[in-house]
Amino acid sequence: MELELNAAPGIHRVEDANTNWYLVEEDGGVCVVDAGVPSSWDSLHEALDRIGRGPEDVAAVVLTHAHFDHVGFAEKARTELNVPVYVHENDAPMTRHPWRYDFERPRSFYLATQVQALPIVAGFLRTRAFWPSPIKQVERYTDGTLPVPGAPRVVFSPGHTLGHCALHFPDRDALIAGDAIVMLDPYTARRGPRLVARAATADVERNLRSLDALAQTGAKTVLTGHGETWTGGIEGAVAQARSNGSA
Repeated sequence: MELELNAAPGIHRVEDANTNWYLVEEDGGVCVVDAGVPSSWDSLHEALDRIGRGPEDVAAVVLTHAHFDHVGFAEKARTELNVPVYVHENDAPMTRHPWRYDFERPRSFYLATQVQALPIVAGFLRTRAFWPSPIKQVERYTDGTLPVPGAPRVVFSPGHTLGHCALHFPDRDALIAGDAIVMLDPYTARRGPRLVARAATADVERNLRSLDALAQTGAKTVLTGHGETWTGGIEGAVAQARSNGSA
């Protein structure tokens, strides 16, 4: 586990198996944004301890989308911590089978041609990322401000999945962008602002259009699902992502 404290004010980045998830602190508790891989359950307890919190402080889990590497411990949090799990209604069906999702190009193409990314795949296998528990009950959201610590504003940004959403924290000048834009593509190991490869993107054209919604937030700090924190402003990240596109 890698823990970056205050990647944005009161938002801590946790990285497991090249996948980021976040702890958002507020006086009343903690919101977990995305849930990593199954082994991230242990990282959750370690990270909470390091920020002076405990499992009892977790008030909710919010998913930016329902891919396998973002729902990791969500069901365990729901049942053992008795907290709600929020997901956009378009991705709600996927929470029951997060290993089945739409894509534009088979994963086998990347396994055969992108050998530099094989260590990332090995990390997924080691942490059982491909086999998270299905989530048996979710709270569906569509837009507006979520009733969770940090009060994030939903930024609907479909394309990576059809229900993908980013979360904007205006008072912290921060955007948790999920996988609408990333700093590391797990399928090619390429770094810098870009879209995730077509192996895990349902609709690249729609994903590119959704970058406009991200840019409109004007957030300075961009926290993505994969890769390091970007502090150069969302507009610059979007411009580079458009240039880099999707592999």
